[in-house]
Amino acid sequence: MINNLKHNYIKIDYKNILDAYSHGIFPMAENIDSLDVFWVKPKKRGVIDPYRINIRKKLKRFINKKPFKIKVDNDFIGVIEGCAAITSVREDTWINPSIRDVFIELHYKGYAHSIECYFNNNLVGGLYGVAIGGMFFGESMFSRMQNASKVALLHLIDRLKVGNFMLLDTQFITDHLKTMGAFEIDQENFLLILKKALKVNSDFYKMSKPGELDINLYPHSNNYKDI
Repeated sequence: MINNLKHNYIKIDYKNILDAYSHGIFPMAENIDSLDVFWVKPKKRGVIDPYRINIRKKLKRFINKKPFKIKVDNDFIGVIEGCAAITSVREDTWINPSIRDVFIELHYKGYAHSIECYFNNNLVGGLYGVAIGGMFFGESMFSRMQNASKVALLHLIDRLKVGNFMLLDTQFITDHLKTMGAFEIDQENFLLILKKALKVNSDFYKMSKPGELDINLYPHSNNYKDI
């Protein structure tokens, strides 16, 4: 696990991360062993409009079974370590110790949040990101059980709508995210939206406080359109 690694890695000031996000820039590392980070400002930005979500009928049937317990900000470190874990399908990660530590600090400062899915009291999937103004900057997600990260993402989207967020930044776009309504915009448009979003008064905890989610707030298929 990443917290057992010993490196002379650089320490990133959490304020630099907030400033970078506010200018449309985010950090990455070449790999888990990298002692440095680099800053990314892609020409095309992956985003999700929380108010325009489409999901497959199969996933609708799945979430209606309420297969997982959902918790919010209960085990942020467990989520970021899950996202950074080397697996049979992921041979490396861009989350090095520098990035791990600064996001944990951002969590303790109240900026970084995690959505977690549990099965039999075990963390089986989730995601984390940073909330600034009306923008949520999604960082990474992981699954140890089928659809766990998708359920976490759907709850995040519901939470962003209730909390008056404008947009979910996914940084890049994948086929997985496309099936849930993600699309690309150019950097110029992203920065225009970001400028407006930073002025929005949003509340990540308006739906519920940290901890286990009430079953009545579980993602429901009626909230999303079919594809």
